[in-house]
Amino acid sequence: MIDLHCHSTISDGALSPAEVVRLAHANGCTMLALTDHDHTGGLAAARAEADALGLKLINGVEVSVTWRQRTIHIVGLDFDDADAPLQNLLARVRSGRLQRLQAIADKLAKKGIDGAYEGALALAANPEMASRTHVAEYLIQGGHVRNKAQAFSKYLGDGKPASVAHEWAALEDCVAAIKGAGGLAVVAHPMRYGLSATAKRNLFAEFKALGGDGIEVHSGNGDKNDRLNYALLAERFGFLASAGSDFHRRGDHSGGILGACPDLPPQCKPVWAHFGQARIQA
Repeated sequence: MIDLHCHSTISDGALSPAEVVRLAHANGCTMLALTDHDHTGGLAAARAEADALGLKLINGVEVSVTWRQRTIHIVGLDFDDADAPLQNLLARVRSGRLQRLQAIADKLAKKGIDGAYEGALALAANPEMASRTHVAEYLIQGGHVRNKAQAFSKYLGDGKPASVAHEWAALEDCVAAIKGAGGLAVVAHPMRYGLSATAKRNLFAEFKALGGDGIEVHSGNGDKNDRLNYALLAERFGFLASAGSDFHRRGDHSGGILGACPDLPPQCKPVWAHFGQARIQA
């Protein structure tokens, strides 16, 4: 089984890179990509564990992108993680996280919820990567919301009282960096952005024109209808198809089972069939 999208404590996951690999292997995974947000710092530990277990590990990262004032995530796969331009882009993206976190905490304080900045940092195994997910966990622990979904719908989501707009990487720069490092660029969970049909077509067309390679046809706990719909879109735009659990932690029902993505629809052209080729061409 294959899983090309998951997270560790290097970003906003709950398990260390080695623990992620062990759980994926226990679940029957044979090929895994660790795709932490804007950071490749977990790949070495994940690879050491994967090599010991005989699991094929693919270099991965999930890059935060601003596209037409919306946040979109692009997964990079099978790239050279020592590539300087890619690492420089990721460092630039990470540099704005703590300033945004403070701005979110300031807005929450105006709603009577104090300590969100310090609380989120304390919950992040890697404070450099403290995010809205950690703020959501702080809100849950403080009894302000029941779960992560409510944290976003009530406070943290776009347009909500503690929402803070942030300019991430440009789509063009992100795709160029991934491709320049010999990797493949894939739109992460395209079914989750709330895009209209027109906006989705515009995103896919622009991504394709910039050299984007694929989309996630399966993500998280998506169902068969999602897979069929996005398989058709992948076919229409000439995209390769990827699949990922988007696993962050046990018991998070928005994510799928780590390492155990369902089969893609038969018309799909799997992205993993092209691993190794992009770097040869580059």
